[in-house]
Amino acid sequence: MANTPQAKKRIRRNDRRAAINTNRVSRIRTFVKKAEAALESGDKAAAQIALAAMQPELARGVAKGVLHKNTAARKFARLTKRFAALA
Repeated sequence: MANTPQAKKRIRRNDRRAAINTNRVSRIRTFVKKAEAALESGDKAAAQIALAAMQPELARGVAKGVLHKNTAARKFARLTKRFAALA
C-alpha cells in the first residue's frame, strides 16, 4: 500500500486517468462498429459518412495515447479497403 503522499496522489490520479481512457477507447470502438455496420449494409453513402466520422476519432485516440499509431492505421486501412470494394 502507498505510504507517501505522492504515491497516494498518484493512485488517485491513475484511477481518474484510467476512467477517462476507458471512455475514450469505448468511444473509438463505437465509431469503428458503426463504420463496420455501414459497410455490411452495403450503403455506400452511409459507409462514407461513417468512415469520415471514424477517422478523426482514431487519430484522436493515437494523439491521446490510448491507441498505438499502427493499430489505428491498420483499422482505417482495412475499412477503407472494404469501402473501395463496395464501388
